Amino acid sequence: MSDLVISEEFLGEIELLQTLLKNNVAGRFGGNHQSKTFGSSCEFADYRDYIPGDDITKIDWNAFARFEKLYLKLYLDERQVHTRIYIDVSRSMGYGKGHKGEQALKLAAAFAYISVCEMDRVSIYLLRDDKVEGIIENMLGREAYLNNIGALNDVQFGGDCRISEAILPTTVGYGDGLSIIISDFLTDNDYETAIDHLCAKKRDVLCVQILSKEELNPKARGKLHYFDCENSEKVYRKNINREIIKAYKLALEYATGRIREHCHSRGASYMLVSSTDKLNEIFFEKLEEEGVLK
Repeated sequence: MSDLVISEEFLGEIELLQTLLKNNVAGRFGGNHQSKTFGSSCEFADYRDYIPGDDITKIDWNAFARFEKLYLKLYLDERQVHTRIYIDVSRSMGYGKGHKGEQALKLAAAFAYISVCEMDRVSIYLLRDDKVEGIIENMLGREAYLNNIGALNDVQFGGDCRISEAILPTTVGYGDGLSIIISDFLTDNDYETAIDHLCAKKRDVLCVQILSKEELNPKARGKLHYFDCENSEKVYRKNINREIIKAYKLALEYATGRIREHCHSRGASYMLVSSTDKLNEIFFEKLEEEGVLK
């Protein structure tokens, strides 16, 4: 990219985003999030029946004296979650004014910043063709963030993206945090299986769909040639009239509705943003509405 997307000015902007990832997520020890599992913190959570082999120091002897039955005290644990961010770097992400790819990189940097501020680990991956490329892995702490996040400026967009084929072969932690997929999702390739896979791993999943201003509200009219930006062999010549625009908007509504419904049916979160949306609008309005941030 000709200009730096992750600049000092941008870093100053995201420092103003004093929002937090939602609390109730499972993850690794050490972070600031209450886990869905039980551990060894001081905050009491519940009781369960004693099973031979359990730690006898956690037996509630007062309960035994009252009920003549052994119960184990359970405590909430504090976990360090692992935020995994996947960026679609296909050619279509470079389309349109405002550049969808630049918005994707900014969002990835912002999500990463919020996570490291909560002492969570962060990994950022590129989805290119059917492969996952780790560009920043196991980043922890603000110093590491400042030393590594500039790598996003070197990202080049091109080729295709097959989300499910890329993500499924990779190793992801079971129930250890948030997975974010950033893409335009304008593809005939399967992405639903990747969402299902991550949800089956008990991870919190957020799909961020980025579309350009032209894709959301096309203004083109007349006889035009269109080229598929991810397949140069596909060329279309159409007379763009009111009926074509109407059909396009219905198709777009179907495409965005399809991923939204799939996410919600799996307990995942979904957000549609424009490549020209400001970060404040995204984080303080759209993400709060989704319940991802508080």
